[in-house]
Amino acid sequence: MIEKGKISSFQMAIMMYPTILATALLLLPGITAARAGRDMWLSPVWASLAGFLAVYLAYRLNRLYPKESIIQYSGHIVGRTLGKAIGLIYLFFYLHTTGIILREYAEFILSSYLFKTPIIIVIGSMVIACSLAVRGGVEVLGRIAQTFVPIYIVLLMLMMIMLLPELKTDNMLPVMGKGIVLSMLGAVTPSSWFIGEFILMSFLLPVVTDREKGLKWGIISTFAIMLTMVFTNLITLFIFGDITSTITYPVNEAARWIRLADFFEHVESIVMVIWMAGTFVKISVYFYALAVGTAQWLNLSDYRPVVLPLGYLVALFGIWSFSSLQEMAHFLGTTGTFYPASVQTVVPIVLLLVSAIRKGDRQGGFKS
Repeated sequence: MIEKGKISSFQMAIMMYPTILATALLLLPGITAARAGRDMWLSPVWASLAGFLAVYLAYRLNRLYPKESIIQYSGHIVGRTLGKAIGLIYLFFYLHTTGIILREYAEFILSSYLFKTPIIIVIGSMVIACSLAVRGGVEVLGRIAQTFVPIYIVLLMLMMIMLLPELKTDNMLPVMGKGIVLSMLGAVTPSSWFIGEFILMSFLLPVVTDREKGLKWGIISTFAIMLTMVFTNLITLFIFGDITSTITYPVNEAARWIRLADFFEHVESIVMVIWMAGTFVKISVYFYALAVGTAQWLNLSDYRPVVLPLGYLVALFGIWSFSSLQEMAHFLGTTGTFYPASVQTVVPIVLLLVSAIRKGDRQGGFKS
């Protein structure tokens, strides 16, 4: 195996939590509100069903090929040539997606805090930090997630508690006033986050020491993410009501409303800390999958030599992905909804079906 380190299924679940939430936390409330309106808080519940499916797909494929990632076992399932083509598609997808995540991070930092800082500085510094983490191996990533995620959760809960005096619960009424369809339409974009990013488990499960618990902890992680997104959507809905859909970063704007005893205010820097910690883990996990997948596709014995060259490409993709914040928001709300799902949903389902059919044929031939 290329990766010698090991993590537990609990660490895998901890790593997946910010991998899904880091960018979704700030961007999804506004995107969801545009489609679901006042029922935006229900959309993560429907979207989590896609997350459970993704966890099941990754787990079932890993049961069939315990020591391999999707880059490797696709060749066993559909043949070497087609498997290499699928692997190349995934590598380009992860390269492109990691660049998009970097650009999301940079746009938030530049538009909200560091107004005059060149974008290359923001992107380059994050790429360097993530490269060092990825070179450290999966054990380092697991420990980083265990360190950052509790801080991430505590700060998020603290922010929500401080916003309690500003909440107007009437903003959520009437619940499903126009039926259930709107909340399900609002789930389209979150479901692409869920199902697309949980397939990353296929790169982590081969190095999990207690793989038999992988399904359980994957489901727990999905449920925790769903609850966090429900509460986040409720908070932004209670504060902004119908105008939530017009705000690019509703959670950041909500933090600006915090005002306790006329002296404790302007704590939106908490959001920046949450965003940076979560995004660091998210980019590192994507970067790790890209580096390991590239080494597996090229049949290398170690993935570390390709980390820095890939980091350079990721930074370039981060700069080239979009020309503006508006273009990025439009992409995430339209094409970006179906792009991850088409690559990371259809292909694993087809691989699992083909594998099941071939296994059935082998068993049938043996019995005859």
